[in-house]
Amino acid sequence: SYLKTILKDKFMKICVAGAYGAFGLKHLDALKNIDGVEVTSIMGPTKEKIEALAAERGINHSSTTLEECIKRSDVEAVILSTPTQMHADQAIACMEAGKHVLIEIPMADTLEDSARVVKKHRETGLTCMAGQVRRFNPSHQWIKNKIDAGELKLQQMDAQTYFFRRTNTNAKGEPRSWTDHLLWHHACHTVDLFQYQTGGKVVQAYGLQGPLHPELEIAMDMSIGLKAEDGAICTLSLSFNNDGPFGTFFRYICDNGTFIARYDDLFDGNNNQIDLSNVAVSNNGIELIDREFISAISEGRTPNACVTDVISAMETLDKIERSIS
Repeated sequence: SYLKTILKDKFMKICVAGAYGAFGLKHLDALKNIDGVEVTSIMGPTKEKIEALAAERGINHSSTTLEECIKRSDVEAVILSTPTQMHADQAIACMEAGKHVLIEIPMADTLEDSARVVKKHRETGLTCMAGQVRRFNPSHQWIKNKIDAGELKLQQMDAQTYFFRRTNTNAKGEPRSWTDHLLWHHACHTVDLFQYQTGGKVVQAYGLQGPLHPELEIAMDMSIGLKAEDGAICTLSLSFNNDGPFGTFFRYICDNGTFIARYDDLFDGNNNQIDLSNVAVSNNGIELIDREFISAISEGRTPNACVTDVISAMETLDKIERSIS
């Protein structure tokens, strides 16, 4: 019993905020697969639901407020899986409380709020990472490794992000209190990934959008064009009006082959699956991003997808937004 207590004290103690949501649950599942981690607190908006989840998962503390969670001495780091509009203020509050923070994508829904997060990170020196999971999906890692080794050069990325969401529903199909956004959430994945794979900032960016939804007051269809410093281009189509298979699908057109990435799977241009078993310790992108967050804290190093790096994608999104309006 004493030995167990000593070992448990060495665990990194984490709070998952927004734990009852679709991605909060994905993080809880991922953290179970990582050694040296203990989820000591979870936060959710509904007392009955979050208490039931804590009991089900064997988590000692639950709350409906982040403030209560980050006051606790048994919370060292926080994973924010909360509504987008809360991300900036909550990330800043976590860092002010001395907690490292991983912010689910996007880190904010404006460039101004993203800059506030970066400023607080620099003031505190705490780990502050944005949840750019595409950097970690084994499919995209395989491409990145080939590019870095000089075996591939990206000429064009074609991405399709399609959902059928004409009401405020989450990935579990349940109602939610906030409105999702094609540009500041879903396009954020591809804009950051394109800059990451090409190794530089976008030099040209524009957007086109369809009519606004009369109730949600957001564009339901969008098209984005990007050009990288090295000449590679990206075409991104997004829709909440797609009545059919949904998700995000990437086609990499390179100088030495064409590749199609579907989340954690990769195929060549003729739809032959590529073996990704040796790319990473897991084929789960969420688990891989959590592993990076935890190891960066433990090793005292800057993580891949630190907010100081991801801010360049937010600058591109801001440029696109201004081109639309």
